[in-house]
Amino acid sequence: MFETVIGLEVHVQLNTKTKIFCSCPTSFAAHQNENTCPTCLALPGALPVLNLEAVKKAMNFGYAIDAKVNQKSIFNRKSYFYPDSPMAYQISQFDIPIVGEGSLSIDFDDGTTKEIGITRAHLEADAGKNMHEGNISKVDLNRAGTPLLEIVSEPDMRSADEAVRYLKKLHSIVRYLDISDANMQEGSFRCDVNVSIRPKGQKEFGTRVEIKNINSFRFVAAAIAYEVQRQIEAYEDGVYGQEVCQETRLWNVAEGVTKSMRGKEESADYRYFPDPDLRPVIVTEAMMEEAKIIPELPDAKVKRYVEELGIKKEDGLVITAAKEMAYYFEEMLAHGAVAKTAVTWLTSELLGRLNKGGMAIENSPVDAKTLGCLVSKIEDDTISGKGAKEVLDYMMENESRDIDAIIDQLGLAQVSDDGAILAIIDEILANNQDKVAEYRSGKDKLFGFFVGQTMKASKGSANPGKVNELLKQKLD
Repeated sequence: MFETVIGLEVHVQLNTKTKIFCSCPTSFAAHQNENTCPTCLALPGALPVLNLEAVKKAMNFGYAIDAKVNQKSIFNRKSYFYPDSPMAYQISQFDIPIVGEGSLSIDFDDGTTKEIGITRAHLEADAGKNMHEGNISKVDLNRAGTPLLEIVSEPDMRSADEAVRYLKKLHSIVRYLDISDANMQEGSFRCDVNVSIRPKGQKEFGTRVEIKNINSFRFVAAAIAYEVQRQIEAYEDGVYGQEVCQETRLWNVAEGVTKSMRGKEESADYRYFPDPDLRPVIVTEAMMEEAKIIPELPDAKVKRYVEELGIKKEDGLVITAAKEMAYYFEEMLAHGAVAKTAVTWLTSELLGRLNKGGMAIENSPVDAKTLGCLVSKIEDDTISGKGAKEVLDYMMENESRDIDAIIDQLGLAQVSDDGAILAIIDEILANNQDKVAEYRSGKDKLFGFFVGQTMKASKGSANPGKVNELLKQKLD
């Protein structure tokens, strides 16, 4: 039996307007090599100037994970040469990063949690992008110099499931903080996965393999599963030492395998030394206090929802997974929806329809105010739950948002008037005297028959609670 050991290095592109060491814009869709200047092209004599906003966003993240934020940090040169890095080194942080040790908690379906340690989070400049077209390779340096926050975890994860839960939690936090759009398709949230195995009970770690630049939760899980199986098979076949070495591998999406890319360097191979063009970063007490001001994060929201609104923790976790969902939910409450009913209508009714249409919550045709008002109509018995579903279906397909007008147009107003309902009940009982006699002789199950007939006769418009109450009075 083997134990899997996983650590993640997550690269988050910070959403500053300009690059970390120059004034070039960081826009994603610019023409190739348009957002460049002498500094990010590494032309002789060009000097870097630190982007203060990147420092503030890094500190903001540090306080969000209860980490140590260093008042003094240092930028280093990390020496290596690839075509997408024209400097022949990367400006990064090594021994004194902006953010030190912290942690975050991941949640499991059974209600348990686990703390995952975070070793550090340091600032660095992103590389450019290599593009391969047949026998020709090109380099786009628009991304070179984009500010990155590299978040390094402890090797605390023991399965692909834990790794994905950690990644999703991290993704959620950086989006709540609004320090990154964390768009995985555009590469602004990507990770390197470090994987090793060891026999159960062994304290020493096995040989660590790094899988580079994965930009999908699904691919992270698949890459870990493949790599773990590859290493186990090598161990069982007696070729672990030959087949598993400390190296960097790539995840081949088309083939579903990891492939060797290059030998994995140790820190000494990078020849780190303080960057002579950048002075140590000393942040003021005022900056540190400002960075401590953070929005309500997912864990705090879940706690508040459970304690103050009385909803289930698992529902809270679903709602807070994305900030757009949480803000939608809270706006529903602000427009009259009761929390528990709002949960059902958001997570089941609306999301079900959005998923079917391939839409995200932020592109919902029905906004939070409208859905909140619709839910409040159920609470005050203006409309039944079944009728509300018809209204929601109508609004998903039509532009009208006048709920009262739609209810009238579709004839869905719920009848709660005793007199109107009693008239229907009297007619039902008069037409079914034999069943009335059976009910009164002890066949209680016939009560459901009378309810069904009354609802059918009212075309579903009668208030079910009133129907039950008045039928009981009449039959008993």
